[in-house]
Amino acid sequence: MSLLSGTVLLTGASGGLGHAIARAIAPHGATLLLSGRRTEVLEPLARELGGRALACDLADRGDVERLIAAAGDVDVLIANAALPGSGVLTALSQQHVDRVLEVNLRAPVRLARALAPGMVDRGRGHLVFISSLAGKAASPASSLYSASKFGLRGFALGLREDLRSHGVGVSTVAPGFIRDAGMFADAGVKLPWFVRTRAPEDVAAAVIRAVEQDRAELEVAPAPLRLGATFAAVAPGIAAEISRRLGGERIANAHVEGQRERR
Repeated sequence: MSLLSGTVLLTGASGGLGHAIARAIAPHGATLLLSGRRTEVLEPLARELGGRALACDLADRGDVERLIAAAGDVDVLIANAALPGSGVLTALSQQHVDRVLEVNLRAPVRLARALAPGMVDRGRGHLVFISSLAGKAASPASSLYSASKFGLRGFALGLREDLRSHGVGVSTVAPGFIRDAGMFADAGVKLPWFVRTRAPEDVAAAVIRAVEQDRAELEVAPAPLRLGATFAAVAPGIAAEISRRLGGERIANAHVEGQRERR
């Protein structure tokens, strides 16, 4: 039986990417546990898909513990929730910094730590962490967000090795620019004509492929962006200079402005 026909906990389910992932998984027969802050969005989705809505603010550690208790035994965790964390670090409040790190990094780690032992005992399970190409290549005005996504990627790759012999898979899905949903779409950033995007459904398909094929990492972006991220990991200084010449700072600043009211 596919793991996706078991109990699946999805965080960030009230956002656009969360909706796409939930709708893609539901036909597999999953018992969906949908977590998010906006109950007015979460509850109709849960009714539509026959799932269960679990209201949770992942920045609140007490809420995270209550989510773990309510979820019980989980076959698949999809840690999708994240905050933008956009802006120059010195312009961000410490409260905002702490909140981003709680949601983007600590909460996924805590959920994995709580749910993995049960998966190990059962000899099956999968943990999927939604990272970003920003977890491989940093850009201006995104130091906090990149820190959380670099950290999440490193955590997932290390955890995969720890759990490999126990029949539990761990995957990272790294989207690039996603249209119609997600942070860049919400910010209304206009990309240069030569930068291509992917759809929320492509991210959802990657999540399913990650679980079914036990993939370590899947990038959801056109080939040029994937190659650029790989090059940036090898030669970050040169990659940053190329990005500046191609308008990377303008895109980053537009993203900051578009997300200012969402901090």
